[in-house]
Amino acid sequence: MDALAASLQNSPELFPHALNVGVDSVSFLRLAEKDYEAAAFLDERILTRQTISRAIPWLQVTRALQEIQLREGCDLIFHTGHVGSTLISRLLGRHASVFGIREPGILRTLTQIRCEPEDAPQRWSDPAFEARLSGLLKLWSRTFRPEQRACVKTTSFVSELARELLLRPFQPRAIFVFVPAKTYLATILGGPNSRKESRVLAQSRLQRLERRLGQQPWNLSELSEGESIAMSWACEMTALSAGASAAGERVLWVNFDRFLAEPHASLKLAFDHFGRNVDEKTIGQILSGPDMHRYSKAPEHAYDVNLRHAVLNQARAEFANEIARGLGWLERAMVDFPVIATAMQMPRQAQLA
Repeated sequence: MDALAASLQNSPELFPHALNVGVDSVSFLRLAEKDYEAAAFLDERILTRQTISRAIPWLQVTRALQEIQLREGCDLIFHTGHVGSTLISRLLGRHASVFGIREPGILRTLTQIRCEPEDAPQRWSDPAFEARLSGLLKLWSRTFRPEQRACVKTTSFVSELARELLLRPFQPRAIFVFVPAKTYLATILGGPNSRKESRVLAQSRLQRLERRLGQQPWNLSELSEGESIAMSWACEMTALSAGASAAGERVLWVNFDRFLAEPHASLKLAFDHFGRNVDEKTIGQILSGPDMHRYSKAPEHAYDVNLRHAVLNQARAEFANEIARGLGWLERAMVDFPVIATAMQMPRQAQLA
């Protein structure tokens, strides 16, 4: 067995960090388990001046994977963005049976190649894309201990790939995290950074939504800020809805508002959905830890349910008109486009919705 194969087989310590499509290579970083636990994002944000990475040709990676015969086998978390998915991933990862992998950057690259041809021209045939997706899923399915199963939390727009991922032969189970449109509008409007991000992503989200609808009924420049945010919510929810329709009971919809209102029962249901038999005492211990009182993307900052309520209430008061415009846009869109109406109604059947 060559050195690369042995390293890849032994543990997830060699993490596939970046995919260079032009030269068809994968850059690997060396991460300890504590590095995975600390990271909110396994993309360029994990890099430091001390980071050492090594680019390996995909052909060499393929030969190593063939030699060690890894298998695909992980759980998934999809979400609409700014809805507590990082917190849920961290809470699940506090149990010994869950190995959390948060937002691998390569998964974004694969999604762009597959689903956003205008931004990332297709460079591979379908079999070539499948070979890379399968190989990377095998790498993301590795764990540090036999009792663990990997749980991959994606970036929000990776929901475009949710249907394809959930139809894979190993039949992964997934949690879909969302909030109702009214909460989403207040969440985005309540933070200067989230407002800026929403404006940056608006055009790509409009293109994604219009591809699903098969027509181009809107001009972004004619939408108010609230309407643009509502459109973004509709984009992400219709992507999740398409994935859910392919996976049935293997998807658990989680309304983050309800999760926070009933954290013990909600976390228990999430563990059950992923097939982990976690007792009530252990769930209580997980929830009494630091995660519920820190900002999950940056744990050095305090953040809890009360602060979230305060931020949302302030946004509802300050941006009442834009929230109303956004909700009005959604009501009209529901009437005109059944795909959007289905996406709004689908989570209502879920236990945590």
